Amino acid sequence: MKLNELTIKQAHEGLKSKDFSALSLVNDCITAIEEKNADLNAYLSVFKESAIRDAKRVDEKLAQKEEIGELEGIPLAIKDNILIQDTKCTAGSKILENYVSAYDATIIKKLREAGAIFLGKTNMDEFACGSSTESSAFGPTKNPLNQKKVPGGSSGGSAAALSADMCLGAFGSDTGGSVRQPASLCGNVGFKPSYGRVSRYGLMALASSFDQISPFAKTVEDAELLYKTIAGKDSHDSTTVDKQLGLDEKINFKKLRVGLPKEYYKGLGGNIKDKIEEKVNILKGLGAEIKEVSLPHTDYALAVYYIIMPSELSSNLARFDGVRYGYSAYKNGSVKNLLEAYMESRAIGFGKEIKRRTMIGTYALSSGYYDAYYKKATAVRAVIKQDFDKAFNEVDCLITPTSPSVAWNLGEKMDDPLKMYLSDIYTVSANVAGIPAISIPCGDIDGLPIGLQVMGRQFDENTVLRTAKELYI
Repeated sequence: MKLNELTIKQAHEGLKSKDFSALSLVNDCITAIEEKNADLNAYLSVFKESAIRDAKRVDEKLAQKEEIGELEGIPLAIKDNILIQDTKCTAGSKILENYVSAYDATIIKKLREAGAIFLGKTNMDEFACGSSTESSAFGPTKNPLNQKKVPGGSSGGSAAALSADMCLGAFGSDTGGSVRQPASLCGNVGFKPSYGRVSRYGLMALASSFDQISPFAKTVEDAELLYKTIAGKDSHDSTTVDKQLGLDEKINFKKLRVGLPKEYYKGLGGNIKDKIEEKVNILKGLGAEIKEVSLPHTDYALAVYYIIMPSELSSNLARFDGVRYGYSAYKNGSVKNLLEAYMESRAIGFGKEIKRRTMIGTYALSSGYYDAYYKKATAVRAVIKQDFDKAFNEVDCLITPTSPSVAWNLGEKMDDPLKMYLSDIYTVSANVAGIPAISIPCGDIDGLPIGLQVMGRQFDENTVLRTAKELYI
């Protein structure tokens, strides 16, 4: 096995026992990037020099027989909407093509303190708007398992980088499934913690009440390690909570109650349903109680998401006006006044999907329509959250599909936004309700992976992770 194919746990054990060096580990990942990235377009930038420098520091510690942490010397990929000081951060958009981060995101500070090594920034749908990583201003990312297929999105670059062994772990942002869905399509583990568990400071905002920085990993164990490292209260983010993680609590599977929401299986393809059933039978064999439950307002979750999310997006992206930072038509001398500068900068700097969602959001927030759309959507959001609360009175976790299909062909859904939006149908509810959810591999169809999703009560990541660990074989 090549070093870049190791899990984080395997790599840590190998570094501790000096089976190989951190430099060798990093070099194997860099070699894979150099060999594959031209075809896959997973990375937008690679930090070769700093990664090698950081790896040598870890090797010096090992040579001095010093203890190293579990992430020390581990090479990671970071989605290009998470700030790393003094490096470019484009959010997949032309408007930020030359923007250089002024500071580290909180999760980057925590990963640095843990000794992790950053290999580079990964491609993404522009400002995280998309489900296929095709709306990036820097070209689409391809699925390493079949380069004619999409890797999912919006964090498709991170998912593809991990699947192609161009890193040992990765981070993305999950607004409506943007980590879990590409994890499903690329055969990885993608874990979205509860809203408030992880600081969003230094994450370029798409929809502030949905966004959650989340890890990709090769195993549930690795995903848990990455999550533990970045979780916690942050004074820079008032939405973060000061709660114990509680990840050391064991589960008695004979007392575990597992719910299968009937709305998620209605109309689901037989192959995916059968694969999920096989996994559910594992829990049944451990003594868990399996029961059908109902989330009656599930059909409204996607509509709620695609009203509130564009509304928050239109507000968050108002800062990109061509004056303060980012692309500026005014500086290029092509406009005569400030209004033209605003209009031209945004017209040239933003892509088609960003303009579409900004228009939807602005409309929903406009005078005369606010009550009919945005206000009503927030009311239904509360009802959806209540559905989950009621379900979790009956069961301890829910098992659903992650995606309604396996990876589709590049370009297949680009001309039909509604089809693209529907690919998030099983993932958006967790963001709407703010609960934890994980996607794990669950077999394949014609060589393309299927994802199974486990959802849990808000702040009960322990049950979600322990259940997923039993299913991930």
